[in-house]
Amino acid sequence: MAGFRVGLRFCTPKGTVTTLACVAFPAALLLGCGPPTSVRGEAAKSNIRAFTKEQNPDRLVEYGKAYANVGDLTRAEQYFAAAINSGGDERKILPMLLRVCIQDGRFQVGIKYAEEHLKQHPADHRSRFLLATLYMGVGDVISARGNLEKVLSARPDDAEAHYAMAVLMRDSHEDPLGADHHFREYLRLQPGGSHAEEAQASLLKSVQ
Repeated sequence: MAGFRVGLRFCTPKGTVTTLACVAFPAALLLGCGPPTSVRGEAAKSNIRAFTKEQNPDRLVEYGKAYANVGDLTRAEQYFAAAINSGGDERKILPMLLRVCIQDGRFQVGIKYAEEHLKQHPADHRSRFLLATLYMGVGDVISARGNLEKVLSARPDDAEAHYAMAVLMRDSHEDPLGADHHFREYLRLQPGGSHAEEAQASLLKSVQ
C-alpha cells in the first residue's frame, strides 16, 4: 500500500508520511475524563446519546474541540458526531470530525462519514477535499483522484487541491507529466506558499 505526502501526519504500513489537512485546535475546556475502554463500545455510545439530550450542538462542538486539544481523538470524534446528530451545522462540523479521524489514523471511519455527507451535499468541496485526503491515506489512488478532479472542476484555482493532485500522481508513479502540471499550477497560484519549495524540487524542469 502506497503512502502519500500531503501536510498532516498519518501512518501507513510503510511508516509515517504526511497529508495536507493540518489543523490546530484552540485551547478550550480541559476535561479530566479518560478515553472510553472501547472505541465504538455501546457504553460510550450510550453516554454520548444521553449527553446529546442535555446539550445543544454548539456545546457539543466545544467539548469535541476540548478533547481534540488534549489528544483524546476518540472522544472528540464522538462529540462532533453527536453535534451533527443533534442538529448542528454539518458543513461546519464535518471538517473537524474528519480531521480528528485523520489525526487518529482512522481513515475508513472518516471515509464513511464523508461519503454519507456528500450524498446529501455533493457541492461541499471542502469536505470532498478532505475525503480525497482520506482516500490517499488508505492508498486508494482511483477514489482520491476522482474526488480531487471534482474539486478542481468546481474550483480550478484551488492551490491546495492542485498540490494534492500533484503529490498523488507523483507518489503513485501514475502520471509524472500530470504531476508536473499540477505542481506548476500550485506555484502559479501560490508562488510563496508553504509547499512551494517541494513543488519546485518536484518539477520535471525548473521554473525560471
